[in-house]
Amino acid sequence: EPSISGWDHTGGLSVPFTFGADVVSSFLQRHDLDLIVRAHQVVEDGYEFFANRQLVTIFSAPNYCGEFDNAAAMLSVDETLMCSFNVLNPGEA
Repeated sequence: EPSISGWDHTGGLSVPFTFGADVVSSFLQRHDLDLIVRAHQVVEDGYEFFANRQLVTIFSAPNYCGEFDNAAAMLSVDETLMCSFNVLNPGEA
């Protein structure tokens, strides 16, 4: 969550905890990683970066449940670890 630092307990059932960019940076440094890729959260453009491009959220269902006007995305990683995205817009599905 861009507006918080550390962990935040929202108390809700669907999103009980949120975290800030500092948590992402700390996790990556501790585990000697460069990027966290996660899924299963609706994002408008099919993918969305967070924490200075250290975390990316991928969502693969365009026009989710007919309620959202979101695109879908697929992440490809080549042998040099170069990442690229294929985006499927809602009207193309």
